[in-house]
Amino acid sequence: MSQTLSASTLLVVPLAPLAGSLLVGLFGTAFGGNWIGRRASHTLTILGVLISFLISASTLYSVAVDGARFNQTIYTWMVVGGLKMEIGFLIDSLTAMMMCVVTFVSLMVHIYTIGYMEEDDGYNRFFSYISLFTFSMLMLVMSNNMLQLFFGWEAVGLVSYLLIGFWFKKPSAIFANLKAFLVNRVGDFGFILGIGLLAAYAGSFNYGEVFAKKQELGVALLPGTDWMMITVACICLFIGAMGKSAQVPLHSWLPDSMEGPTPISALIHAATMVTAGIFMVARMSPLFEMSDTALNFVLVIGSITALFMGFLGIIQNDIKRVIAYSTLSQLGYMTVALGVSAYSVAVFHLMTHAFFKALLFLGAGSVIMGVHHNQDIRWMGGLRKYMPITWITSLLGSLALIGTPLFSGFYSKENIIDAAHASLLPAAGWAHFAVLAGVFVTAFYSFRMYFLVFHGKERYDQNPDAHEDVQEEPDPHHHHGDHSKPHESPWVVTVPLVLLAIPSVVIGFMYIQPMLFGDFFKDVIFVDASKHPAMAHLAEAFHGPVAMAVHAFQTAPFWLALAGVALSYYMYIINPALPAAIKRAFQPIYTLLENKYYVDWFNENIIAAGARCLGTVLWKGADQGVIDGAVVNGSWKLVARVSAAVRRLQTGYLYHYALLMILGVFALMTYFVWLNK
Repeated sequence: MSQTLSASTLLVVPLAPLAGSLLVGLFGTAFGGNWIGRRASHTLTILGVLISFLISASTLYSVAVDGARFNQTIYTWMVVGGLKMEIGFLIDSLTAMMMCVVTFVSLMVHIYTIGYMEEDDGYNRFFSYISLFTFSMLMLVMSNNMLQLFFGWEAVGLVSYLLIGFWFKKPSAIFANLKAFLVNRVGDFGFILGIGLLAAYAGSFNYGEVFAKKQELGVALLPGTDWMMITVACICLFIGAMGKSAQVPLHSWLPDSMEGPTPISALIHAATMVTAGIFMVARMSPLFEMSDTALNFVLVIGSITALFMGFLGIIQNDIKRVIAYSTLSQLGYMTVALGVSAYSVAVFHLMTHAFFKALLFLGAGSVIMGVHHNQDIRWMGGLRKYMPITWITSLLGSLALIGTPLFSGFYSKENIIDAAHASLLPAAGWAHFAVLAGVFVTAFYSFRMYFLVFHGKERYDQNPDAHEDVQEEPDPHHHHGDHSKPHESPWVVTVPLVLLAIPSVVIGFMYIQPMLFGDFFKDVIFVDASKHPAMAHLAEAFHGPVAMAVHAFQTAPFWLALAGVALSYYMYIINPALPAAIKRAFQPIYTLLENKYYVDWFNENIIAAGARCLGTVLWKGADQGVIDGAVVNGSWKLVARVSAAVRRLQTGYLYHYALLMILGVFALMTYFVWLNK
């Protein structure tokens, strides 16, 4: 353990945002009497996140340059038998990188929120929530044990419920946050089962102690079955990741989370919550490497998500939902990388994606502000000349997203595609096709949105009120029908866009060598190269970031991406009548996509209806019939009837009692005579 990392300094990282959140939540809202105003509220929370970011950056430098490490218990909550329940930090290269990503993106979102939420009555409450969200994610990534991991896991879920339903008077927001909460509980049930299995067999929650017993865990069978315990535990853990990281079929909550304000959309989709599942699987790489079955399951789910969620982005008209489905697809790419044991590539894509996806979401929010809170891309167009900073930063984010050579997304996506091609797992062939086809789909829907928003004819004054179903703001003072010219956003909005655009362009080029082919993740991520050769294959083919970018012009992903951009340009700029003709020709497919593969219908009409029927049966049959009717009411009715019968024997007349005594004596005499025969 290096002297450069102290427990007290590391404690400041999660506690600074928590302190800001509590101060603003208690004294900046109606709950605490509104003692502090808006300026003090955003200053306190931004200061807390800024302190966390500066310490995180210093920690990353110490870890990467000096080789510093920290793995220590901070507080022991309780000891049950030999099982210790503790709060502790594990700081290595994976944690330090996540700390920097979370705090930097959160800092940009905090600054951006000053401009975006300026007119909102819940201004202070929102700042309190996003700081609390940052604290929760930091506790998750910094944990050195599964108990604290679970605490952070549930905390980000709880705060996301508050943020998605921030506008609690808006019915669609209430439905969306309830949906997110319930769907995540399904995944969390599997997650806690996985943690319970590992704790039961390893006798510890601590990562290091569990990983030290991986050989024993790898040969244990689940009692009463011939299933490998490690396979069951890893699949259960991944089911938790399917909920948090929105993998099929537990993905349906993520697009609906767009009902929350745009800043939280950026925070949820870029740096927190949805990346928690990817981080967790990478952290658990020593265990997942023990089970090819679990890895194959991860690979299949990820590849389905990467391709089929991308298709849904093509037909979306809400600017935020297009980006939301992009997030789903990119999370699928990360999951594919996990499935082929390219954990470092998955984490690398997590990092690059965090910057350009936060940029795209915040850019979308800037567009929404510029066109007077309309979100329908069909009623935009030509915004490039009115919003130059938003335009250029959104273009850079889109180029990074589609994997343009030299941009950050290129280096991570290209390696995911190559890793899937090199994998020996049974599902690798399908996965490679899915991520390769996804390149074209991503480029098409990304530049469909880009061209409709920033190029072509100006449509912002053509009856936006006809599409109020996609308006974000619930407050009437936002003037949806305002047809005045679009305008660039204030500096508190555009500065975060510029600061996010820089890493979106350069960070992949700068860090691909150390993160994928250097020692950055040494002794942190473990891969069995003999069974899973994807990373070894990538290392052999890598000759530097410049050579990789030059070689890309000869590969299929580049030409697929270019084809997607060219087709979107033709369909939405050159020949805008073509999309409507295609829609008429392929109406059944369009209907399938418009209904999101009927997953929501299935959940609401089959699962929810089945649960409701089961609840009705249990309520009327078990609760009212058996418990209330038979056990509770039946018992007192039985006592009442017995009492009524016995009461008839209590007449109060002595001759009745004498008669009963004589009859009793006679009965006893008769019994004993019969007994002695």
